[in-house]
Amino acid sequence: MAKIKKASESLTIMTNIVLPNETNSLRNLFGGELLAKMDRCASISAARHCERRVVTASVNHVSFNHPIPEGGVVVLESKVSRAFSTSMEVYVDVWLDDPINQKKVHTNAGIYTFVAVDEFNRPIPIPEMVPETEEEKERFAAAFRRKELSLILSGRMKPLESVELKKLFQEPQESKKDKK
Repeated sequence: MAKIKKASESLTIMTNIVLPNETNSLRNLFGGELLAKMDRCASISAARHCERRVVTASVNHVSFNHPIPEGGVVVLESKVSRAFSTSMEVYVDVWLDDPINQKKVHTNAGIYTFVAVDEFNRPIPIPEMVPETEEEKERFAAAFRRKELSLILSGRMKPLESVELKKLFQEPQESKKDKK
């Protein structure tokens, strides 16, 4: 597939208000409700990137850093952070938006993996993705390390076959010379 897409082309923004039936006994948004919203937002980004049907392959990371209260305005922003052959990583940022005081608080983040599928639910090739901003470039590089780690943990890659992860644990060449 020759088409190359920008990360910004997959940008998806969803805004919701937290309703009473979505809250726990502390009157904060249930974690599961937030996960579902994040999955929906990320799936739209993934579909925008590959222009095909997508399925959630994994939820790689979610952080719950700040509660979102009943009545709060939740803004979810997602973008493809890296595309592989048939899968893509999508990063989701969650914000609590206070439109009255014009403040936004970053409350949560999540990393999802999606696979593009054909009409028989078989994985299909997807376009490459090119990052443009510094944040996109950082997330792009980190996505490859996460993929390698996932492959190692699942037994589909040997640690010594890693490219990027090994770099994190190897001493710089200058340090080795200085020690002699």
